[in-house]
Amino acid sequence: MGRMTELGRLLIGAGVLLVVAGCGLLLAARMGLPLGRLPGDVAWRGKNVQVYFPLGTSILISVALTAIIWIISHFRK
Repeated sequence: MGRMTELGRLLIGAGVLLVVAGCGLLLAARMGLPLGRLPGDVAWRGKNVQVYFPLGTSILISVALTAIIWIISHFRK
């Protein structure tokens, strides 16, 4: 029973995290932030293929999340 409880909590936490991320993206879109269209985002179109890799956006989100996690861990001490 203990493993099922842990799995349930993990799934609920993942769901809450997805909802928060979705709300953050909707808020960013309403504020006019160009996420997905930053310098460094790679877009290539061929005849039958379209490839998109948001490298600049990924780096920006990584730096922001790292700062947030660092601040949270700093205050938890």
